[in-house]
Amino acid sequence: MSKKLTKRSEDYSKWYNEIILKADLAENSAVRGCMVIKPYGFAIWEKMQAELDRMFKETGHQNAYFPLFVPKSLFEAEEKNAEGFAKECAVVTHYRLQNDPTNEGKLRVDPEAKLEEELIVRPTSEAIIWNTYKGWIQSYRDLPLLINQWANVVRWEMRTRLFLRTSEFLWQEGHTAHTTKNEALLEAKQMQDIYAEFAEKFMAMPVVKGFKSESERFAGAEETYTIEALMQDGKALQAGTSHFLGQNFAKAFDVKYTSKEGSQEFVWATSWGVSTRLIGGLIMTHSDDFGLVLPPKLAPIQVVIVPIYKGEEQLAVISNKVSGILKSLRSKGISVKFDDRDTFRPGAKFAEYELKGVPIRIAIGSRDIENNTLEIARRDTLEKQTVSQDDVIDCIENLLEEIQDNLFNKAISFRNNHITEVNSFEEFKEVIDHKGGFASAHWDGTIETENKIKELTKATIRCIPGNANEKPGFCVLTGKESDRRVLFAKAY
Repeated sequence: MSKKLTKRSEDYSKWYNEIILKADLAENSAVRGCMVIKPYGFAIWEKMQAELDRMFKETGHQNAYFPLFVPKSLFEAEEKNAEGFAKECAVVTHYRLQNDPTNEGKLRVDPEAKLEEELIVRPTSEAIIWNTYKGWIQSYRDLPLLINQWANVVRWEMRTRLFLRTSEFLWQEGHTAHTTKNEALLEAKQMQDIYAEFAEKFMAMPVVKGFKSESERFAGAEETYTIEALMQDGKALQAGTSHFLGQNFAKAFDVKYTSKEGSQEFVWATSWGVSTRLIGGLIMTHSDDFGLVLPPKLAPIQVVIVPIYKGEEQLAVISNKVSGILKSLRSKGISVKFDDRDTFRPGAKFAEYELKGVPIRIAIGSRDIENNTLEIARRDTLEKQTVSQDDVIDCIENLLEEIQDNLFNKAISFRNNHITEVNSFEEFKEVIDHKGGFASAHWDGTIETENKIKELTKATIRCIPGNANEKPGFCVLTGKESDRRVLFAKAY
């Protein structure tokens, strides 16, 4: 396969897919709409998982696991949630296959093995979890209940794209129960803050925090808090959501607790989640025409060392020198790979690690051994420098921090330059159709206007920012009074 990529400016979608395939992140599977996450792609997810899991546990959450299957009656218990996901559900109706007497060697569903109750393959786990919580919660002493699970879910998507939208994907979903409305609201906002911190400090991906309009809320939620990122093609990406569920699920599943005063009260709930779509966001935020660009904090390989040599004798000398560098870097928690394969030339290795987004590449040859130097190349700017071997450890540590900061600063500059205040519908269309990014516009607050704008421009309200300083104005479409600006954009 050719390693040369389509340019972003020529075909952004094709460029995105080529990076995933050529950088060995994932591929389409034999199941329509599903993907195989390859080891390098999964290693990125593992890094994300580890950091998020640490952040969840630091705020008191524990991991558990709940069944993949949800009885249909439980799924239907919270009507808004069931209605919201109904069109995406995969349903299990039978539990056995048998030989097909009309087609030798083939199998068919055994008509005698029909389930008494159909099972939904979870598109989200609120139903099965809240049915479980009914047995876990009796008293105020059992609260708050702070549970997270790492799992897969199935949403039968008609139009799929690797990482961004697949019929099965990996995610985490938190589900918490509280004694008061205020405590649940604080939990939902806290998790939004954690997602934003992770996106910005680890993914180097700036986000806008806000809440969703009523029509964009999670099905069954009273409020949905979101973090929205902006990709290099000017489209928005919903990167994580946290939902205040009120008492809807508690009432649907009769989950009550005995208060300190002895009264029976329904609990208050939240749920929140991020998924492998974050890998898609990572790709589209930083990568370039040469391939993947990874922030050091999430790169499976932070540093790669490529020896340049002729013959086994030179390789042995270089390997001996490199062994000390490897040990020192690893002692500082830096992941490093020494690529001494003799089946590829150095140039091919350079191209491979550039394509895979490894933040720092070190080249060392016989002349470097003589001069006590080596060459360091950084992936974000493609700049090279020659440094003394005595200074390499400090140089690498500083450079990793510098690359992480540079990627964030570059991304936030792009994002800020693509938030445009508009005061008329002509300005609105100009931004959406040509400039791209977020159009900051007044909206009259009605679903009718929101839907009309979507129909005319394909732009949706990505979030209502949580700014307290917003001034009133007039809706860009209807001219009616508006309390505040909201952010519209085309989105993934």
